[in-house]
Amino acid sequence: MLDHQIDLSKPVSDEVRKTTCYMCACRCGIDVHLKDGKIRYIEGNRDHPVNKGVLCAKGSAGIMQHYAPARLHAPMLRVGPRGSGEFKEISWEEALGLATEWLGETRNRDPKKLAFFTGRDQSQSLTSFWAQQFGTPNYAAHGGFCSVNMAAAGIMTIGGAFWEFGAPDWDRTKLFVLFGVAEDHDSNPIKIGISKLKKRGARFVSVNPVRTGYSAVADNWIGVRPGTDGLMILAVVHELLKARRIDVDYLVRYSNAPWLVIDAPGTADHGLFARDAEKRPLVYETVTERVVPAGTRGARPSLSGRVQLEDGRFAVPSFQLLAEEYLDDRHSPDAVADRVGIDAAIIRGLAAEIGRVAFDEAITVEQPWTDMYGERHQTFVGRPVSFHAMRGISAHSNGFQTARALHMLQVLIGAVDCPGGFRFEPPYPKPLSAHPRPHGRSEHFGSNQPLSGPHLGFPLGPEDLLVDADGKPARIDKAFSWEAPISAHGLMHMVIANAHAGDPYPVDVMFLYMANMAWNSSMNTGGVMKMLEDKDPATGEYRIPKIIYSDAYSSEMVAYADLILPDTTYLERHDCISMLDRPISEPDAVNDAIRWPVVEPDRDVRGFQSVLIDLGARLRLPGFVDSRGTALYADYADYIVRHERRPGIGPLAGFRGVNGDREGRGAANRDQLKRYIENGSFHTVHIPLEAQFFKHANAAYQEFAVKMGFYDTPQPVTFQLYSEEMQKFRLSAQGLREPMAPEIHRQRILDAFTPLPAWYKPLEEAAVDGEEFPYHAITQRPMAMYHSWGSMNAWLRQIHTSNALFVPGPICDRHDLRDGDWVWLISHHGRIKVPVARTDAANRDTIWTWNAIGKRGGAWALDPKSPEAGKGFLMNHLIHELLPPKGDGMRWSNSDPITGQAAWYDLRVRIVKAEPGEVSEPHVAPQADMTPEHPAELRYGQEWSS
Repeated sequence: MLDHQIDLSKPVSDEVRKTTCYMCACRCGIDVHLKDGKIRYIEGNRDHPVNKGVLCAKGSAGIMQHYAPARLHAPMLRVGPRGSGEFKEISWEEALGLATEWLGETRNRDPKKLAFFTGRDQSQSLTSFWAQQFGTPNYAAHGGFCSVNMAAAGIMTIGGAFWEFGAPDWDRTKLFVLFGVAEDHDSNPIKIGISKLKKRGARFVSVNPVRTGYSAVADNWIGVRPGTDGLMILAVVHELLKARRIDVDYLVRYSNAPWLVIDAPGTADHGLFARDAEKRPLVYETVTERVVPAGTRGARPSLSGRVQLEDGRFAVPSFQLLAEEYLDDRHSPDAVADRVGIDAAIIRGLAAEIGRVAFDEAITVEQPWTDMYGERHQTFVGRPVSFHAMRGISAHSNGFQTARALHMLQVLIGAVDCPGGFRFEPPYPKPLSAHPRPHGRSEHFGSNQPLSGPHLGFPLGPEDLLVDADGKPARIDKAFSWEAPISAHGLMHMVIANAHAGDPYPVDVMFLYMANMAWNSSMNTGGVMKMLEDKDPATGEYRIPKIIYSDAYSSEMVAYADLILPDTTYLERHDCISMLDRPISEPDAVNDAIRWPVVEPDRDVRGFQSVLIDLGARLRLPGFVDSRGTALYADYADYIVRHERRPGIGPLAGFRGVNGDREGRGAANRDQLKRYIENGSFHTVHIPLEAQFFKHANAAYQEFAVKMGFYDTPQPVTFQLYSEEMQKFRLSAQGLREPMAPEIHRQRILDAFTPLPAWYKPLEEAAVDGEEFPYHAITQRPMAMYHSWGSMNAWLRQIHTSNALFVPGPICDRHDLRDGDWVWLISHHGRIKVPVARTDAANRDTIWTWNAIGKRGGAWALDPKSPEAGKGFLMNHLIHELLPPKGDGMRWSNSDPITGQAAWYDLRVRIVKAEPGEVSEPHVAPQADMTPEHPAELRYGQEWSS
């Protein structure tokens, strides 16, 4: 036997620096090991509140992200045609001078002609502030094509939402139901949470058309047809109502179930809440048998009955409308099972298990607390059923109502922010009224003037829309217009198409950050590339005149820019994971974090946030210069420390005050970033024990939230099962309420804007022939990938060098397909030729593939002959940003008609067997490699610097 002596404790580094990962959106804490100034190893930070030392393959592979050959090296100016990738390097002074000239001309002439949109960045509090000071109404981030349905539906229903706004109570839940979550989202926390469930013997149910990743380890997999989750959820609600498995006391205390809804058809108030002179909603009190304001101390509101108001009109509690709607037989499991694609017994079984666990296995936490009405409670009562959902139910044209239905289900069983249920993460919950209204109408902006308020927010009715007197949209993406009234994150997927068409107006400059719009971040990829290349025949100029783009890597979008402002990698810059933006809080603690340059760039690149601050000063934007025109901030690090959104409220909540001893509110501390770095690059404030549950109605939590600066006065949340905002839009569409919806929009609003959650057929599915296009087609991000980055990461790309079209066994048999065969996959818009692989782990009608594996040759420093550029492919070529024509003269956005959420997963297709191919089709010609010479292979230990 050979005796090999291995030193298992040999140091791999001479220094460890702690920062925050950026290989997905979990934002885990990491320990970056350096040796001789080079990054040699990345592991999890065991003290970090998010991952507690756990780190996935993506996080560990961050070393190869940092040393990737695809990194941009210097500012560049286009010298060849758009899309060719032909650029020349220029100095930063020339680049910033050009950007200032282009942007300054636009701001002086007409600021709305700037379209400023950012991709998966995590500094939206800065980018939105910059755009507001510039004065353009045209700003948003990537949420509109990712998950705005989740965020908007959650905030409008319960005051918060899944993922970044809340999490399951992993330590106490006994039944966890996961809807439509791919492996890349919230990866480490979910994996840690599922491991806790498995150890405790709790049941895990996954609802997803595809059984991969999390679904593969679920106790039960429910393989629904895409876009039918809402049908199933409402059938579960039907069963729970029939069985009376609902928490009546919870509904009365915390929801608008007892609020009286006016029953006066044909009037401007029909379907709105009855209110007193002080605008307080009214309820019917059963003891005194009179109408009183909601929240009246000691009142026992009724959940049913028809009441006559003082003005003679009649009203009923909203819960009565809810019960009448969902007890109808059309919501029964038998009525919906075939459309959902599962057996009715499965739906009944899920409903029975939810009811059993919620009520027969209820738990209590012995902790006295006081509610917002002043009533003292000795315990927190928990319904140990928790839910989580993400893009799988969001990226449909019916996703907003589906997400509302899921939140309604949580409220009906009393499982929101209780022990064992879904729990809010600070700074949420917040009522809808605590969020801003959107700004961007013509009266909100002017030449060289800042916008009068934030771009994004929540309209409380049609009066808050950003339209002119004729109903014309004020924004280039048509957000907050009659086409997408509650588009809280904008419609990024429509920006290029609308700008190209000049609808509602042309733009002068498009300024994009980390948004791969020329490839996987656009529907209709081939069409978008043509739009970016298209010229006006009359002038010979590009229809989108100027494009400024910032990214760290040579993506497909870089080739279509006119001016490149190269970003750093995440290990070379400051970032702020802020309470003003997308924090990393946990249900029991307030957490925020930073990134900082653990290594200095070895290229002529600058962090985008610092570049934006520099441009703000050069353009003399308010908030970036003082009254003498002197720059207020040296760079982003300086901004993080000294910027205040309100007195004492800045980007970071920790180590505030002159001495760094304040939390939440406090003066700027010049050593704040140093203190964060010393603390592992994060800060934690634990929520007091009596404030940890029922945050929506907990006096101690509300006091804590005001102290921390989440809001200035207590903002308790009443769960909105019945949405008055939705009904206001319906009244406008009926011609009963001003402003009235234009005729062309009325039927869409009447169909979609139901005040109670509803289900309707996805819009593309309803617009195409189901026999001609019998199958669903969706994509899913694999656990090893995030954004477009993974395919240029030397470690991660070995896991997925190309993708196949996964086809369910019955469809394979129908078309005589075997692994390795090739097919044409055809939609109403286009077709792709791709290799197939058989699967027996997908819904019977659903074809799918991994997202964003296919790449354009030359992009990401990939050889044009690489598998990603050869057999790798995108489903995006099949998806149009517009729906098929309806014959009404309009081409409607392929989006949720309420929020504008991109409906990526509504695609319907047919499949035709094809001759084998060498490369997938369409095969886009390679672009020039915009990176310096680099080795053909990367090996550990190489000096990776260029």
